[in-house]
Amino acid sequence: MKKPVKALSCAAALSLLAAFSLPAAAQSAGSNVFGVGWFHLAPNDSSDPLSFSQPPIGAIPGSGASIDSADTLGLAITHFWTDNFATTLDVGVPPRFHLQAEGSVLASEGVTQIGSAKQWSPAIVAKWFFGDADSKFRPFVGAGVTYVWYTGIQLTQPFQNAATLTPQFGSIGTSSAHLSSSWAPVANVGASYNFDKNWSLSLSVSYIPLKTNADITTTGGLAGTTVAHTTLTINPLITFLSVGYAF
Repeated sequence: MKKPVKALSCAAALSLLAAFSLPAAAQSAGSNVFGVGWFHLAPNDSSDPLSFSQPPIGAIPGSGASIDSADTLGLAITHFWTDNFATTLDVGVPPRFHLQAEGSVLASEGVTQIGSAKQWSPAIVAKWFFGDADSKFRPFVGAGVTYVWYTGIQLTQPFQNAATLTPQFGSIGTSSAHLSSSWAPVANVGASYNFDKNWSLSLSVSYIPLKTNADITTTGGLAGTTVAHTTLTINPLITFLSVGYAF
């Protein structure tokens, strides 16, 4: 994980260096746009049933999950290499996603929410802007890559109780979870409206085909140590509304 994170940090530093080393300009070759706004992340989610490898009892039907939408503050730094071609570094305050329980098995054990986690997903996107540098309205399309990882993973106590396979005895086990990190492609489309040579308003929509593997280990229960796995398909649709300043 350290190498991808280091690479993204270097990219951010280089973008900032380029931004502050060039004179003020509109959306033309050599100019930069700093944007701040609102990210709305709406998962198109599904999940595999929870499957126990220890004890080796396999998948548990009726043990699915769904992911709530989330909102967060977003920042974007765009550098125009030509009047039409630009690259953008998108970052944001990591939103906390909540994982809701689905299916009859978890519901029967009183589990409504499985847990939550913060998602980090900085992205670098290459964009093609239509029109010329002085156009008021500039649609764009883009494609790029993001690296996604998770921190602050928390599991609810009712789910931890159920994960011991002996939930009727109450809080007798402790569970921890690990979510896999991964690279994922980004597809992007949007438009910006330039009020003058400096200020603009942008709206974009991005799609990220994304899956993560969850490994859950529970210790201290009457069932001994249990190990369960599932795969979460997230595939978020991300809306970004931002105000930009060109310089």
